[in-house]
Amino acid sequence: MLLVKTKIGLSNLHGIGLFADQFIPKGTATWKEVSPFDQQISTDEIQKLSDPAKEMFFKYSYLCKHSKKYIPCFDKARFMNHSETPNTTWLDDSLQDIAIRDIYLGEELTCNYRLFDLNDAKEIHLYK
Repeated sequence: MLLVKTKIGLSNLHGIGLFADQFIPKGTATWKEVSPFDQQISTDEIQKLSDPAKEMFFKYSYLCKHSKKYIPCFDKARFMNHSETPNTTWLDDSLQDIAIRDIYLGEELTCNYRLFDLNDAKEIHLYK
């Protein structure tokens, strides 16, 4: 669940992106796994969905390194793009993203998918 004010817009990285709608100081938590908002769903449950639903589900979810279950992104966080030089980072111990430098109003928020998404880390995709 996003913890900072954001808006979506056109990204120079990849189509649509997530942009700061406030100044975000370095060290600020930007996203945190919050139950029941962020659900963890098994592959078996996802396989029960129709093919179009599976495609959408896998597009906007990630495979959690800890639980080995999928966590869908239903808020605007699903528009956060990957970067090899992100301005946020994943903290395994607290299951959250934090700003690793000051992020200014209107700046795109980015993260490194490989830090938390097993599918991206292994460069595999389960949906065919």
